[in-house]
Amino acid sequence: MSVRSSRATDMYKNSPPGLWERPVRIGILVRVGTTVRRRSEHAGSCGIASLSVGRALRYRKTAVCWIFPFGADIITLTNKWGDEMTKKSAKAAKTFDVVEATIEDLHAAIREGRTTLVEVVQQYIDRARAYNGVASMLTTEDGMPVPAADGAVRAGAPLNFPTETVKAADVLPDLDKYTGPPLEFGRMEATASDPDVQQQFGMLRGIPNGGQLNALQTLNIRGERSVTCKGEFDKHPSEGPLPPGAPPVCEMFRQLPDALETAAELDAEYGSDPDLEAMPMYGVVFSFKDPFDTKDMRSTGGADAAYDIDFPARDHTLVEQLRKKGAIIFAKAVLTEYNGRAGDPGGRHAPDKVLPSTLGYQRSTWAGNPANPYDTTRAASLGSSSGSGVSVSANLVMASLGEETRASTRGPSNHNSVALILPHKAMISFHGNAIGADIQCDRTGILCRRIEDSAKVLDALKDPEDGYYDPRDPWTAVPRSGVLDSYTEHLANGAKGSLEGMRIGVIRESMITTEGSMTEVPITSAAAVEIKEVLAGTLGATLVESSHARWEPDPDCEQMTVDFRTALCRMVGIFMPNLMFYLKPDGTPLYPEFAEAIEPTEFAPGKTFGSGDMTPMDYFVGLAEGRIEPPADFDIRNIQPQALAHTFQFHIAQYLMRRSTDWAAMGFEETLTTWAALNERSKFWGDDHRAGFKNWEETADPRNTLGQRQGVDERIMLRELLRRIDMMVIHENNLDCLVRLHTPWAPGIIGGAHQPNGGPHNLTLESLYGPNAGLTEILIPAGFVTTVYDPVFKLSEDGTRYENHHSDVATEIPEPGLPFSLVFRAEPGMEDVSLKVASSYEAVSKRRVPPPDFGAF
Repeated sequence: MSVRSSRATDMYKNSPPGLWERPVRIGILVRVGTTVRRRSEHAGSCGIASLSVGRALRYRKTAVCWIFPFGADIITLTNKWGDEMTKKSAKAAKTFDVVEATIEDLHAAIREGRTTLVEVVQQYIDRARAYNGVASMLTTEDGMPVPAADGAVRAGAPLNFPTETVKAADVLPDLDKYTGPPLEFGRMEATASDPDVQQQFGMLRGIPNGGQLNALQTLNIRGERSVTCKGEFDKHPSEGPLPPGAPPVCEMFRQLPDALETAAELDAEYGSDPDLEAMPMYGVVFSFKDPFDTKDMRSTGGADAAYDIDFPARDHTLVEQLRKKGAIIFAKAVLTEYNGRAGDPGGRHAPDKVLPSTLGYQRSTWAGNPANPYDTTRAASLGSSSGSGVSVSANLVMASLGEETRASTRGPSNHNSVALILPHKAMISFHGNAIGADIQCDRTGILCRRIEDSAKVLDALKDPEDGYYDPRDPWTAVPRSGVLDSYTEHLANGAKGSLEGMRIGVIRESMITTEGSMTEVPITSAAAVEIKEVLAGTLGATLVESSHARWEPDPDCEQMTVDFRTALCRMVGIFMPNLMFYLKPDGTPLYPEFAEAIEPTEFAPGKTFGSGDMTPMDYFVGLAEGRIEPPADFDIRNIQPQALAHTFQFHIAQYLMRRSTDWAAMGFEETLTTWAALNERSKFWGDDHRAGFKNWEETADPRNTLGQRQGVDERIMLRELLRRIDMMVIHENNLDCLVRLHTPWAPGIIGGAHQPNGGPHNLTLESLYGPNAGLTEILIPAGFVTTVYDPVFKLSEDGTRYENHHSDVATEIPEPGLPFSLVFRAEPGMEDVSLKVASSYEAVSKRRVPPPDFGAF
C-alpha cells in the first residue's frame, strides 16, 4: 500500500493490523479508480453536521478508505496492502506496549511518533478480549453441569459461561445436616435488562487458574456499549438510517464516537504534538466504576435495571472534566452494585432464600463477579470498586475512578497492588451525577499503578474556573484554603535519607492479631518489618508508635506520649458522649464497665442500666482527666460501627428524578423514576438484596425510628470526633503524618468463610477510621505474602446456620503471593506532606509486581 499526501496521513501509516478487524464507516467518500477524495458537500447527508478530523471509512485489508479534514490533500491509495504494511504495523506496535506504562511513558511515545492513540486503544481492546471474560462458576446443589449460556457482548464477542459447577457439599461441611432457611444455590437466569442475555445468580466460586478477570462490564465500543441502543441501533450515521424499531434516542446516541473513534479524532487533530498543558490526560485510557454517569455508555450503578434509556443524558462532573482534558472514556468497571448493595433498613420484607457467604462477591447482577489477578479463586477486593482495581492492575486500563463509602477504593487498591489517592470527603465531587450508597461518606478515589499518575489525575480533575466545586454535589461547598494548587509538584524521588527530620506516627491498632488466630500474622509481621526497614532505615524518618494491649512495643520506635486511646478518652465526653451508652444486639451495654460505674441511667427508651454511684457526667470528667481507666474495649476500633442511615432512599429518589429530568429537557422520556418502578424492573443476584430494596422502597422517614440510634447524627458527630483525635495525636507527638496497615487479612476465597471478627466482607473496624473521618488517604503497595490462613465453615450446633472459624492450616501461594498495602494520611490541606512520604516510600521500595498470568502477549 502506498500513501501520497503532504499532511493528515502520517499518523496512520503504521496502524496495527488489529485496527482493521472491525468495520467502521464515517462520512462520505467518492472513489475514482484508486483515488479517494473527501467530498465536503456530502458531509451533511449522512447525518453528520461536519467532520473535522481524519477517520477510517472501513477497517479492511483491501481498498481501505480514509476520511480527512476539510481541505485535506487528495489521498491516493493503491491496492498493495501486503507484507510491507503488516511488517511496519507489527514493528510500530512493538515500540510502545501499554503493559505497566505510565502517563509519562504514553506521552513520550506519542511525541516521539512511536504510537498513535488508535494503536493504544486497540491494545486495550485486545487485552479485554483476552482477559475480561467470565471469572466464576456456579455453586449448585448437585454439582452437575448446567446448559451453555451466552452473556452480554464484550470486545466483539458474547460472554461464554462455564457449564461446570461446584457441588455445594464440597464447600459447606455437613450440608446433609443443615436445617436452616433454604439456601440460594447457583443458577443461570435471563437478565431483566435484556432477556437475551444470561447471568449467574446465587452462590458461586472463583475458577482456579481461570485466566479471566471480568473486570470491565461495558466497553465503549459501538454496538455493545448500550442495551437500549445495541447492535444496529448504534450503527454510525454514515451507514444510513437506523433499522425499524430503534428507540428515537438512539439517533442522538449514535452521534457519540466510541473509544476508537475518539482516539482517531485526537490523532488526526493533534498527531504527535498534543498540547499537554491544556490536555494533561491526553490519550489516557480510563475505566470508571459504573455509578459514575457516562453519556456514551450504559450507566446503572451495576444494577440489572431495565431503564427506558440505559445511558444518562449527561456525564458525571469528573468524567466531563477528563473528557475536556483529553482522556479516553474507555469502559465501565464491574462493582458490587449500588456501591456495596446498600444494606437493609428493615421492614416487612425478608429473603426467601439465604446465602451462607457473600465473601468475594464484589459483584453486579448485570455484569457478574470479578476475580483477583494474583489468584483467580480469591476476592478482587474488600470494597465495591472491584473492577477498578483489577482493570488497573491487569493493565486493562491505565487509570480508573472508583467510589468509596468505607472500603471501596482502598480495598481494591490493596488487593490488586495498585496505588491510590483517596481525597478527603468534600474535596472532589462524587454525587455530581452518580449513584451513591451513603451520602455522608461517599467520595471518589483515583487508582493507578503509580502514585505519580494518581496525582496527575487529581490535578486534571480541577476545573480552571470552579476548581473542585460541583454545584450538583453539596459536599464540595467547602473553604478553598484547604486545596493545594498542585498535587503532582509534591511528589518525591525517594532518595536515601530524604525523610530525615520527619516524624511519622505508626498506628499499631491496624496491626494487631486476634487471640487464637494465625490469620493476621503473615501480613502484620511483614508490614512491621517494611515500615521499620524502609521508612526509618532507608528513608531516615523517626517512627513514633501508638500503644495497644495486643501489640508489643518496638524498642526502636518512640512511644506516643498521647496516643489514640488517650485522645479518645479526653474528647468523647465533649464530642460524642452517646458512644458510651450504645447497646449490643442483645440489648445489654456495649461497655459494661461504664454501666457498673454509674448510677442507674436510661441508655435507651425503656432500657436502664447502672449499678454504681457516679453520675455519667462525673464519669466523663474523670475519663478525660485520666482518673478513670477506660473500658477494656474502648478504643478507636470499636467506636467505628454506626447505625444505618436512611439517606440511601433519599439519594436514589433524587438520582432518578435528576436523570429523568435531564432526559425530559432533551425531549426524551424516562419512566423509571421511582423506587417502585426500580424494584419492578430489576433483578438481583441475591434474594437478600431484593428484600432489602423492597424495604428501602417503603422507607419514608429520613430519620431512624425515634428512640433508636440516629444514623445521620452519628456520622456527623463521629467525623468531628475522629478528626479531632487525629489532630491531637499529631500535635501532642509533633508528627508530620501517619502510617497504617490497610488490612492484616489477605484476599479471601470467593464464596468462602469470612474472618470471624471481620463481618461478611472481612473489614477490620480500625480500617473504617479514615472513611468515617473523611480524611485523605494514600495507599502504596507494600509487598506480598506467600502463606495465608483461611478461615473455615462449621455448621452450628443447632444446624440452622454456617459459622466462620479461624484455622491454623497454612495455604502456600505461588510467587509473587498475595498483596498488602501501607496507608499514609495527614490532616486536610497537608496532603503535600503525605504525598512526599508516600511517593518517597514507593520510589525506594518498588513493591508492586504485575500479575504474572496477565502480562504482555
